[in-house]
Amino acid sequence: MSDVTAGEPLSERVIAIVGVGLIGGSIAAALKGRNFAGEVVGVGRNSSRLEAARERGLINRGSTDLEEVARQADLLIFCTPVDLIAAGVRDAAGHCRPGTLITDAGSTKQTICRELATGLPDGVQFIGSHPLAGSEKQGYEYAEADLFVGRLCVVTPDESSDPAALDRLVRFWRALGSEVTQLAPDAHDRIVARTSHLPHVVAAALASLLPESADRFAASGFSDTTRIASGDPALWTAILLANAEEILAGLDEMSGTLQQYRDTIAAGDRDGLHKRLELGKATRDRLINSNTDRKP
Repeated sequence: MSDVTAGEPLSERVIAIVGVGLIGGSIAAALKGRNFAGEVVGVGRNSSRLEAARERGLINRGSTDLEEVARQADLLIFCTPVDLIAAGVRDAAGHCRPGTLITDAGSTKQTICRELATGLPDGVQFIGSHPLAGSEKQGYEYAEADLFVGRLCVVTPDESSDPAALDRLVRFWRALGSEVTQLAPDAHDRIVARTSHLPHVVAAALASLLPESADRFAASGFSDTTRIASGDPALWTAILLANAEEILAGLDEMSGTLQQYRDTIAAGDRDGLHKRLELGKATRDRLINSNTDRKP
């Protein structure tokens, strides 16, 4: 691992992570693994879990007092469920010093960014982030220092975002190994509805169709296809409702495509079915090749 001080040094002295789960824990692990010279503070509701994360070496200290940590932090990263982020940011922002940068790791952006576009104290900036990394697992126990290496992170500034703050945020994610791109919040939500949120709904729906009596017949194909259905239902309920409009549009598209498959099979249309399967294979192969090229 390379030091964060090499190439694009981080200027922050105190980085606070609100929600030390898989993503928050991995951010902490990445900072520690890359010899971040400042202090990494974990914020949460469960003091024993925070102490366990400290003992593991992920954070320097933990606190259940968001206001107290906000007064000290140069950068706050909210890794809480998406329906709690905006309120949490507002609570923290009122106690932050001018120059504090706040971001998040939520997988929906439009609602959060709209709610935080105005009303923050002067000198306190929020810019949304979404690192496209993670798994169906939960908790800091599964944190990985290299989780973000070679992964895309989307940042979602608006026209009022301070260029210097945006530069700090981009530098932060790059220090963790991410490739960074920028999208408008609505464009972000439209894309991830089809690349992340809709697949979760499909995986969960398919998994729910399997009767217990058929469990022993479900081999690797079923397991691979439904893996993400193991994600936290509470977390995913919040995500799906936060991005409901785009997910509904995706479900309508998916329903239409499934109907086309049904009609083709019902008609015994061998050529038509082959073409549909061929298109799916070509898209999947393209995706695999693209990801292989991007990953180090």
